[in-house]
Amino acid sequence: MVEGGMRCIKLLLFVFNLLFVLAGIGLIGAGSYVQIKLTSYNDFLGNQYTGPGILLIIVGVIIFGIAFFGCCGAVKENYCLVMTFAVLLSIIFILEIAGGIAGFVLKDQLDKEVKEVLNKKIEDYKKNDTAAIQAFDELQKEFECCGVMDKNDWKGNIPNSCCPEDTLINNKCPPTKVYEEGCDAKFISWIQDKILIIGGIGIGLAFVQIVGICFSCCLARAIRKEYEVV
Repeated sequence: MVEGGMRCIKLLLFVFNLLFVLAGIGLIGAGSYVQIKLTSYNDFLGNQYTGPGILLIIVGVIIFGIAFFGCCGAVKENYCLVMTFAVLLSIIFILEIAGGIAGFVLKDQLDKEVKEVLNKKIEDYKKNDTAAIQAFDELQKEFECCGVMDKNDWKGNIPNSCCPEDTLINNKCPPTKVYEEGCDAKFISWIQDKILIIGGIGIGLAFVQIVGICFSCCLARAIRKEYEVV
């Protein structure tokens, strides 16, 4: 039976695991939110920007299993369970740091890539490509924008999605009601916000886990000393 300060560490490790479970729920929720939002614009983004969100969801699910080892190890004062918890927590720490870094790296790549995709989509739109028409119309309605840089990208053939539906006159967009801002700035800013959520949560929780790793290692060392005494 561990005594003294190690009892406090045992209690703190147990409490930490309860918080860890809640953090797992938060990770699943945040990852799902970002995943759904980004997936809705796969026509513009492709699949490469959905990876970090999926990673957070997977990590959140795995956390429940890891918390089991931590709680059981702390309650039963079992060296193997506590060390298993520490090792698994370290692995998750690395995964979360990787997910956070990936999010920030993707953020820096966004500007050029998104502009290229938007320019291609607007050209496909002008060629009456059904998928491009639907995707770009939804984008302009959602973000209240027009064209890539601005309305001039449409060369005078401004689509109805470039202004509010209730302002259409004879099923055409009045020049005075056309959205002035282009879609690239708004869309890129929106994506960056979602990626920052992924990166911030991943890296923030990862550093909190360092405390859990320290607690578990200290408790495991105390338990091992007890075994050696016996």
